[in-house]
Amino acid sequence: MTVYIDPPTWPGHGRMWSHMVSDVSFAELHDFAERLGVPRRAFERDHYDIPSHRYAEVVAAGAVEVSSREVVRLLNGAGLRRPKGR
Repeated sequence: MTVYIDPPTWPGHGRMWSHMVSDVSFAELHDFAERLGVPRRAFERDHYDIPSHRYAEVVAAGAVEVSSREVVRLLNGAGLRRPKGR
């Protein structure tokens, strides 16, 4: 099981955010998020939005650090990418 996270470089709601994804399945991603206590409402289309203050915790739990570009590549490669508007 591998879950990935990009750096917290995405602004929103007065903070910075990361995207947490799986390259296998949404079930794997939801399971990982649940074990960390990340609320399901943080899931958006194909990723979880993770606030910057939780980044180190998610990495310590086993998420692999990758670039934002790599997140998109992984989602596309797994067939899990769900762009806005679809």
